[in-house]
Amino acid sequence: MNVQGSPIKRRALSAVLWSAMDVLSRQAFQLIFSIVLARLLSPEDFGTIALLFLFTGIAGAFIDGGFVGAITQRQDVTLVDESTVFWFNLAMGGAMALALWSLGPLIAKFYDQPILVPLSGLFALNVFLGAIGSMQSTILNKTLQFRTLMKISVVTVLVSGLVGLSMAWLGYGLWSLAAQTLTGTVLNTILLWSLSSWRPAWTFSLLSAKKLFGFGGSLLAAALLEAGYSRAYTLLIGKLYGPHDLGIYSRADNTQMLPVGILTFVLNRVAFPLFSQVAHDKAQLQRGARMAIRGLMFLSVPMMLGLMVVAEPLISTLFGARWLPVVPVMQVLCLSGVLWPLNTINLNLLLSQGHSPLFLRLELVKKSIGIGLLVAGSYFGMMGIAWSQVILSALSFVLASQFTQRQIGYGTLAQVRDLLPSLLVSIPMVACVYWAGLEFQLKPAIALVTLSLLGALVYFGVAWACRLAILRDAIALLKRRGR
Repeated sequence: MNVQGSPIKRRALSAVLWSAMDVLSRQAFQLIFSIVLARLLSPEDFGTIALLFLFTGIAGAFIDGGFVGAITQRQDVTLVDESTVFWFNLAMGGAMALALWSLGPLIAKFYDQPILVPLSGLFALNVFLGAIGSMQSTILNKTLQFRTLMKISVVTVLVSGLVGLSMAWLGYGLWSLAAQTLTGTVLNTILLWSLSSWRPAWTFSLLSAKKLFGFGGSLLAAALLEAGYSRAYTLLIGKLYGPHDLGIYSRADNTQMLPVGILTFVLNRVAFPLFSQVAHDKAQLQRGARMAIRGLMFLSVPMMLGLMVVAEPLISTLFGARWLPVVPVMQVLCLSGVLWPLNTINLNLLLSQGHSPLFLRLELVKKSIGIGLLVAGSYFGMMGIAWSQVILSALSFVLASQFTQRQIGYGTLAQVRDLLPSLLVSIPMVACVYWAGLEFQLKPAIALVTLSLLGALVYFGVAWACRLAILRDAIALLKRRGR
């Protein structure tokens, strides 16, 4: 396949670049605001807000988890289909908001945190407002209009971040975090309606709902499973160990997800629509999957392992000494993040071919195992929960890649062979950075910069010396584009 002349390759490259710019700019601003807020607020403030993550996550899954994915996967949707999904999402948003508001007193009683009553009401409003703009966001994603999405996200993050910082500076505590979230949702919805030309028709078709539910129903169930499982730690840690420990674990989870989260978010945005367009050509789909895995793992493996070895100076420099209990938890979670992009690619491959029932069965198996591991790990505190994520990440990859083998002939062993060069090249990098961190006792900020530069030099130097194919291809592509 001609890289330069293929229309889908050109669209993919443009989509990846704009999506990466969107995610990088948003994550950069969010990180800056998060650093300042972490120094102004306590772990308890962040942990108290996190107590509601399970409930807001499930509410969001009801809105975005099913029909939205069906709209993206199908290439024959009409305005009637899209309008049906919009009105369904709006109704579900209202229902979920009402449910969360009603459950506020029970949630507050369960955690013995009375402040969760008004917080539940505020987040209920946030859920409903988010549903209003979900269809516009879906259309922009499907048509790969990431330049528009970047404008929206940058404005949203900047304004909401400034609101949060101002309130935290004035002493509003955890309410500054709640206000930041609500401001972001309001702005995002307004901008989506302003910059998107799509408008719903005044119609709701049961035929459209039935057509989309065949694919979207399984996605909805899978999204509910994912939302429930991925945020179940908030229930366990919040109930068993309290808001302080939950704030620590949430900080560890969010920090280790920064690099892999960026890559995975870009991949989800671009891979699903593009894989869906070539789903009929399994050979091309396999080539695209191999390219995605080689390129993604070349970046994600050294980033996650590098983050693991510089965790202490990173946390101390960015968030301050009172957040140092985050370090051991984050180091373990970094191991789970190494394989996370592979799970994303495998799941996108299944969905692109319309195998949503198979996707649901896979998620049922994975989440059943995950819940068992999570409950068992909770008896050993935050570290036990973190290690349960590592085990689940490995098992999830093996399970998902087995299904990919059946569908397009690209299974576990082939994928391991494609990621192995990046893993082997990362080993000397980790060894050098770890040795340097022990040998030279530097101030945290200096250690962070020095060790990061050393890691990058060693990794790319070894990759160049070993003539890694993905590095040669990337350099050749940049030279061709430069000419």
